[in-house]
Amino acid sequence: MAFALGSRALSAGYKLAAFERTGSTNTEAIERARAGERGPMWFVTSEQTAGRGRRQRAWIAPRGNLAASILEVMDVAPAVAATLGFAAGLAEEAALEKVSLEAALRLGEGRPRYALKWPNDVLAGGKKLVGIGLEAEAVSGGLAVVVGIGTNVVAAPEGTPTPAVSLAALGVQISAEELFSALSDAWVEFRGIWDNGRGFAEIRKLWLERAAGLGEKIAIHTGAMTLEGIFDTIDDTGCLIVRTAEGRLVPVAAGEVFFGPVASVGAV
Repeated sequence: MAFALGSRALSAGYKLAAFERTGSTNTEAIERARAGERGPMWFVTSEQTAGRGRRQRAWIAPRGNLAASILEVMDVAPAVAATLGFAAGLAEEAALEKVSLEAALRLGEGRPRYALKWPNDVLAGGKKLVGIGLEAEAVSGGLAVVVGIGTNVVAAPEGTPTPAVSLAALGVQISAEELFSALSDAWVEFRGIWDNGRGFAEIRKLWLERAAGLGEKIAIHTGAMTLEGIFDTIDDTGCLIVRTAEGRLVPVAAGEVFFGPVASVGAV
């Protein structure tokens, strides 16, 4: 089965560049933007060898996993573009629910349950299933925004800060190509709601309904310090709001989030 856009993405005018194997779909997208591509355009592969996650961690997709990046050039400020990651999480979660329907019917109460982890991951049973990363670069005509989405379809890495899991291990037997088709259609929906940041209030509401750890104890490692407290909400810029033991509400723009028992002992 070859990679193909979903019917909704095709109707909306999205383009596609599919690779048998590539170093990084994000790099492919950024280089194409520098060469004049303005999108919207997907770059996708089932084998990525040199991807990058947050904090420049390796983001490798062995054959059978899904690495996909969407390129869009838009007239928005970088801070507004950063909130597109929340729409990406919603699109991925919607695509996962769609392709997991058979497994949900078969597994019943044991079916996969997905949740969104701030800022951009998707969890299944508390384990990392999807990583989402954003890059942006000024080009003629606006800001080239690339959203990279990596999904553990057939295999998950070991030794990650948050334990990882694959769809196959969850009992969801689908291909990267099937998931991508669903994702490309879901992207059209949630990108439309986001509407260059004008619809972030609705995206925020939908995201919070699916948020992992909301109202629970968390620890956030920012590199220089660790902040502990209760995950209160996210604000209208996408910052995570932590309620400390003293009752202060502290906004956090970036950091590694750990939940529950890990939060209580401090993670490394």
